[in-house]
Amino acid sequence: MQYRTWLEIDKKAIIHNLKEVRKLIGNKVKLMAVVKSNAYGHGIVEIAKNAVNAGADWLGVDSLKEALLLRKTGITAPILVMGYILKENLVEALDNNISLVVYNKDTIEKIASLKKLAKVHIKIETGTARQGIYPDELADFIKLVKKSPKIQVEGIYTHFANIEDTTDHSFAKEQLKKFNEALKIAKIENIKVIAHTACSAAIILYPETHFDMVRFGIGMYGYWSSPQTFVSAKNFERNINLKPALVWKTRIAQVKKVKAGAFIGYGLTERIAQDTKIAIIPVGYWDGYDRKLSSIGNVLIDGKRCKIIGRICMNMFMVNINHLPNVKIEKEVVLIGKQKREEINVEEIAQKINTINYEVVTRINPLIPRVYM
Repeated sequence: MQYRTWLEIDKKAIIHNLKEVRKLIGNKVKLMAVVKSNAYGHGIVEIAKNAVNAGADWLGVDSLKEALLLRKTGITAPILVMGYILKENLVEALDNNISLVVYNKDTIEKIASLKKLAKVHIKIETGTARQGIYPDELADFIKLVKKSPKIQVEGIYTHFANIEDTTDHSFAKEQLKKFNEALKIAKIENIKVIAHTACSAAIILYPETHFDMVRFGIGMYGYWSSPQTFVSAKNFERNINLKPALVWKTRIAQVKKVKAGAFIGYGLTERIAQDTKIAIIPVGYWDGYDRKLSSIGNVLIDGKRCKIIGRICMNMFMVNINHLPNVKIEKEVVLIGKQKREEINVEEIAQKINTINYEVVTRINPLIPRVYM
């Protein structure tokens, strides 16, 4: 069956990016491949398998559902669920050798009542005001955990709030200081753990954040965490070459001519000034192609940019192809990626719709076929 729209995922690019980060962290530091949220839109099962085969030591996911999916496909590598697991679902996590993040006393008490081996990572709150406990709560929390011999504290970690979106990393350094205080408390309580703090930006910029393990997320897919991270990396002379792994393609559904003065699409938001040839593209916001690209986005046809005209609909949108002489239906269209000498990258789309590259790729509908190259 031929696809109407599909993603092409370059597995070699993923492997390349993993090798690049391995050069930065060395062989003694463990590498977690973060594959949550359908591997940032790239397809969780294939990317997880690819990452493990390429040397990733751990896999990071958000939900128990994601972790169980990976276990059902035969993946035996350590998996950490970084999001919340409902108390009634904890037994399923423990039965499948899945590590989980803890920060609630209720969760600890529930795990203890199950009397099953549980591997947990304690999340330390150092500045994001998200899930986690404060360093001054850690000693009491560890004492609570120690009451159950079946609970094994496997890791302690935190997450940076402002290491990506700025070239001023003073807040991140304060967080790092708080985390080091937490590690001292863990040592006093005789807890030996895997310590981890580093996201993609931290991995690249600050070796002192590597500790025992790093969490490689957006960088694994070939994207910089932010323009500021790219600038900082250049300033710090961090040499890393990231290769984007994703190309999004579709095909033209119709070619038609519309007369001067005609309105295009819903809401009559755009009116053309001259006779215009347009192509109908069978992708819309249901597919994850953002509606805010209406009248400002571009696609590639025959290696040329074609402007979106009118509003993006749920399942289709229109582009101006007046400058293309021989376009027929089912011609290949690139929404993200390269075609001939032209490219539309994720950063360009993110800038146009005032968001981040993470959101652009993660929101691509998981039902769209992924083709692994």
